[in-house]
Parts: sequence; C-alpha cells; structure tokens
Amino acid sequence: MKAEAEEIRGGTPALKDSIPVVDTPAVGGADHPRRRRAVVTVGVVALLAAAPLVLAPYPVSAMTRMLAFAVLVIGVDLLTGVTGLPSLGQAAYFGAGAYTAVLVGIHITADALVQALAGLVMGLVTAAVTGWVAVRARGIVFLMLTLAIGESVHQVADTWSVVGGSNGLAGMPPISLFGGPSLLAAGFVYWWVLAVAVLVFAAVALVARSPYGRTLRGIRDNEARMRALGYRPALARYGVFCLAGAVAGIGGALWAQQARFFSPGDMAFEVAALALLSVVIGGAGSLWGPCLGAALVLLVRDNLSASIGGHGPLVLGVVFVAVVFLMPRGLAGLTGGRLRVVTRARRRKENPS
Repeated sequence: MKAEAEEIRGGTPALKDSIPVVDTPAVGGADHPRRRRAVVTVGVVALLAAAPLVLAPYPVSAMTRMLAFAVLVIGVDLLTGVTGLPSLGQAAYFGAGAYTAVLVGIHITADALVQALAGLVMGLVTAAVTGWVAVRARGIVFLMLTLAIGESVHQVADTWSVVGGSNGLAGMPPISLFGGPSLLAAGFVYWWVLAVAVLVFAAVALVARSPYGRTLRGIRDNEARMRALGYRPALARYGVFCLAGAVAGIGGALWAQQARFFSPGDMAFEVAALALLSVVIGGAGSLWGPCLGAALVLLVRDNLSASIGGHGPLVLGVVFVAVVFLMPRGLAGLTGGRLRVVTRARRRKENPS
C-alpha cells in the first residue's frame, strides 16, 4: 500500500496530505501522540469550563468575546490554511449572522439555539450568494474580491434602517435555553458560547481531516493535477466557502448573544483583518493555533491597549512581523515541529532498517 501511494504521488509533494500512507508499524507508534493530544484537548476544555468558577464577571465576559471571535477565526483558517484562500470578507458573514440573531431575539424568540441556527443559515445563504464569483479567482484577486464583498455588506449595514444603520441594533433580550429562564449571569452565557465553540471546532476538524478536506488540500497544493484526476476545484472551493460562511454566521450570533447589541463597527475591515492576522499568528491550517491567535489579538486590542497608551495596533504589528520572520508556522508550529521529531524518532527505533 505504501509503495502504491508513493507511485501515485509521482515524487511531487503536491498531494502529500491528500493520500494517506498506510504503514502498519507506524500506526502503533502514532497512537501515543493521538492519546496525548486527546488528553490535552480534554484538559484545556475542562480548564476553560472552570474559568467562571474562579474569575470575576468582567474577565469572563472578555473570554466569551474571545470564544465568539475564535469561531469566526476557525472559518477563516478553513479557507486560508486548509484551502489556500486567504480571505478578508468573512466579517460580512459574521455580521449577517449577528444581525439575524439580534432580530430573531427581538421579534421572535430569546432561545439561544434558535438564534444560533438562524445565524448559521444566514451566514450560509449570504456566502452562497456572494461566493460563486469569488471562488473562481485565486491569490490576490480572491483576496481583493472578498475585501470588496466585506466592504459592500458593511456599507449596506451602515445605511440600512432595518438593522439600525450606523447606530447599530440594540434591545436584544437576554438569551435563554429550551424555554428556561434568562441567562443573566456572565458565566452561564460563557458556558453556552464555550459549548457551541467546541462543537464548531470539532465539526470543522472532522471536515478538515475527511476525504473532502484532503481534496481541498490537494487543490491548494496542485490544482492542475487534481483537475486532471477528475476533481472540480471550483465546486470544492465553493462548498468550503459556504461552510466558512456558516461558521462565521454562528460566530456572529454568539458575539451578539453576549453583547446583546451589534453595529456596523463590529463587522468592519478591522475585524476581517484581525481574523486573518489571528490565523497567521496561530499557524494556518492547524485550527487550534488560530484560536490562540484570536485570544491574543483580542487581549491586546481590548485589554492591553488601554494600559499601553492605545498602542495595541502597534504591538500587534510587531507580533505579526516577529511571527513571520521567527515562526513561519505560527504558534502551532512550535509544538507541531516537536511532535514530528518525537514521532520520527519513535518510528526509527521501532524500524531500524
């Protein structure tokens, strides 16, 4: 099986991640890193879940915003890291989901699940309408098209009276779950947002590791070869673009549920740029790395900037330059490289020949 896979690759790295190599002795050696990652994941989720028990309401609210923003960043990473489509337009679908959640909360129901699903659907529909043209381009053209989409949607929100125009949309009641009492405490809202963020992360991780995800990476690495193999790159990119829009819509709904307010400033170019910056800092394609990047970016922008004289953007610029030159793979590359070294050493020990 390994020889056949190597023959299919043809000596090129284009489909390195697209075609798995089955090597029986290595499977046992890879079990331990997988178990370790699972233990670390459970530990991190447990620590995050325990945060409201030891922190005051303000830091809990700040962490809630970080989680909602991280959901948006996961969608950006799915496009940028997995598919190779750097986007500056995901804030448009983030805003579409947020406005939808606020309108549903004001006029229909305060149920958080209904609002999140409505935000997902609106993000998906908006991405489906605008993405068919964008995915036909690549590189800098795709980046500029998504920027134009984001700015166009932002301008509509800034002038449309239905969503409050430049004043934003306020008056959203506190969320509830399954007809229960309103979730007034910051900790309850945080737990809801954390639960949805974990589910979104798991779903996107499954997509990234599925045959469809390997197809996307193959198109990213060598589109001409994938087309020659019978794949339809434009259709695959369109599908992942719609999926990323749905993820951004959920992130917007979560953001609106914790703030109970949304304005055009929450979906401006700065938000899209910070989301892409989070992916670069965290490590494109790793999913969990960009989540760390999202937390770092919001921490600097919302919390540290005031204490350093409003120079938060300067700090983020310095961090970006440092990551590009010193850590090309981002924060995730630090642990990823170490894990690969340990795995290779274990395989050499088990197979000295």
